[in-house]
Amino acid sequence: MAKVEIYTKAFCGYCVRAKALLGRKGVAFEEYDITMGGPKRQEMLERAPGSLTVPQIFIDGRHIGGSDDLAALDAAGGLDPLLAG
Repeated sequence: MAKVEIYTKAFCGYCVRAKALLGRKGVAFEEYDITMGGPKRQEMLERAPGSLTVPQIFIDGRHIGGSDDLAALDAAGGLDPLLAG
């Protein structure tokens, strides 16, 4: 199974939506809460230059984007192959 990482903040509806989609797929993911900033926020900015919003989602190191990007990828049939690793 692919390694899924998601950068989130507290009270973020888009984060909840993205995690719910991954949950429905039965995917385990590593969540990095950057609500208070810190080194993980800086890491996110370095991994996804120009992406200032959350969530930011990565599958096997590949930047997927945010919640809408994840949903669009799923709707197009591209998410399951990536998750299969």
